[in-house]
Amino acid sequence: MANKNLVIVESPAKAKTIKKFLGSKYKIEASMGHVRDLPKSQLGVDIESDFEPKYITIRGKGPLLAKLRKEIKTADKVYLATDPDREGEAISWHLVAALGLEKDKYRRITFNEITKNAVKKSIADARNIDLDLVNAQQARRILDRIVGYLISDLLWKKVKRGLSGGRVQSVALKIICERENEIRSFVPEEYWTIEAVLFAGKNKKDKFTAKFYGTEGNKIELKNSEETQKIVDSLKYDDFIVKEIKKGKRIKRPLPPFTTSTLQQEASKYLNFTAQKTMMIAQQLYEGVDIKEQGTIGLVSYIRTDSVRISEEAYNDIKDYITNNIGPKYMPDEKVVYKSKNNAQDAHEAIRPTHMSIEPENVKDSLTKEQYKLYKLIWERTIACQMKPAEYDSLSVTLNNNGYIFKVSGSTLSFDGFLKIYNRFDENQESTNLPPIKEGEKFTASCINPLQHFTQPPARFSDASLIKTLEEIGVGRPSTYAPTISTIMARNYVTKEKKLFYTTELGEAVNEIMENYFKNIVNVDFTAAMETDLDNIEEGKVEWKEIIRSFYPIFDKELKNAQEKLSKIVIKDEVTDVICETCGSNMVIKYGRYGKFLACPNFPECSNAKPLFVNAGVKCPMCGGEVLIKKTKKGRKYFGCENNPEKCDFISWNKPVEQKCPKCGSYMVEKGTKNVKILCSNEKCGYSQDAE
Repeated sequence: MANKNLVIVESPAKAKTIKKFLGSKYKIEASMGHVRDLPKSQLGVDIESDFEPKYITIRGKGPLLAKLRKEIKTADKVYLATDPDREGEAISWHLVAALGLEKDKYRRITFNEITKNAVKKSIADARNIDLDLVNAQQARRILDRIVGYLISDLLWKKVKRGLSGGRVQSVALKIICERENEIRSFVPEEYWTIEAVLFAGKNKKDKFTAKFYGTEGNKIELKNSEETQKIVDSLKYDDFIVKEIKKGKRIKRPLPPFTTSTLQQEASKYLNFTAQKTMMIAQQLYEGVDIKEQGTIGLVSYIRTDSVRISEEAYNDIKDYITNNIGPKYMPDEKVVYKSKNNAQDAHEAIRPTHMSIEPENVKDSLTKEQYKLYKLIWERTIACQMKPAEYDSLSVTLNNNGYIFKVSGSTLSFDGFLKIYNRFDENQESTNLPPIKEGEKFTASCINPLQHFTQPPARFSDASLIKTLEEIGVGRPSTYAPTISTIMARNYVTKEKKLFYTTELGEAVNEIMENYFKNIVNVDFTAAMETDLDNIEEGKVEWKEIIRSFYPIFDKELKNAQEKLSKIVIKDEVTDVICETCGSNMVIKYGRYGKFLACPNFPECSNAKPLFVNAGVKCPMCGGEVLIKKTKKGRKYFGCENNPEKCDFISWNKPVEQKCPKCGSYMVEKGTKNVKILCSNEKCGYSQDAE
């Protein structure tokens, strides 16, 4: 006689959290993630039979499945409680197939948070498996397998083993490579500003800085020192007269609660977490953490979502917390509703705490340092999203000096609003105090500073900005950003230095192949449209194999063209005039994890290898030695003297040239790829000229 219900989840942590809610009538077991998948050693998709997938049991899962089958025999009902998304639905579907579950034996349950109410409600609302969700996941998996497997096979044969060219990762790599090209081509332009430090009367303590604007009604852009100095010379130090004062108010509204991508972005900016680390810790907080004297608690709601929606139950919880703990004056009259992005699936709520009353400080001793930081970030953002805006009193002042206009603005915080809880902003930019100022008042300058500047190239991508860009262009989904970034780093296509991504020579070579031969794969619009097609499958609007049938002929044509064209390229080891010290052979250029290196052609008999330094064809501006093209350990190219570091300390990110700067005598460098400029290496000088 059956005596228990069986609940199957993915992980032991999740099982432990759920167990205390369901009591002795339920037994909880974990599937340890996926139990079936496409085989690793072959394509696993029968293209000739309408793209039928070939699923196999994942190696090592046999004993676990045998244990689950044994439990099923004595269970009254089996509840499949995998995560509430496409992948979770597919895991449940695979469990049904792998365990041979009969239709009347199992039910599917989902919950957005692991709390007693949510879990018990899910049992009451048990349903059948949603095949539209399963098919959307199947379509994604098979599309990615076809693209990844076949392109990777091509790259292995034509470039080197261990490479890959996935559907989303190729677009991410393209975006980073394009930014790198923009930076290389960027030539800085000089511009100037003028700042006047002003005070009234003899009181030099109440100083403030006004910035040059132009003439009345006409903004002037200063391009060089001559025109800047001409204006400075015409200004009178004791004659800055207040022409106009504008007073006003401005408000700063709270940010929406977290989605997966915004959580990854903020954790990158403020906690220095990678996207992968953020998702790993967030998963721990979702599945459950042991809290002293309370047991295992799931602290946050489901962490893969693109929605900014908050449920009424959660809103009431937030409202009670704000009213009782922060103060009624911080609570708006109505619920603050945020609008999700147009392409958001909105299947789940935003990421939020399961209980607003569990303050981060109260559970700090039960959490790891990283868990505490991330939970605090989520808790603060969620409380703040339903608080009143911050209010500022603003002041804008216009001053006249001999016909030239200077401006200064300031603001003071009059009501802190949501900033009382979530104040992760630079308040130096938000609040600037000015002394009392009246119209017609005259101020004196303690100094008038002409300042030289140069325009800056576009910034390299960080985790946060890359995820933001991928989300904005509609490529990938919340669950794909972290693994995409991890993959392109693991393949050594990009490296990271001080939180910023740099392309490697290998990454640029792969990107060039993808752009030349697989234009649709790296086409942002094409890839974004594919995400919409997957959403349509989930909504039951499109049959799942239909998008594969439409996609494959286009891809197959590009693949065959690449196979034909690339097969004509015979990639031989480049022989150098460097002699192997061990066996006397001419050493050859090989490609390794960090790019090119010199190796003996007689490997494995001779295993001699050493770094490859290419001569840049220019003499060192410091000692006259040869300048070599070198690479950092992370694959970034730079120029260094052959005598570095023993006798000379010359290194430069840009190639030096023979001529000296006619303005200051420093050495000069080449900058740019198309419109090459020759720039002075001394940034304070700023001299530049067109390359001949």
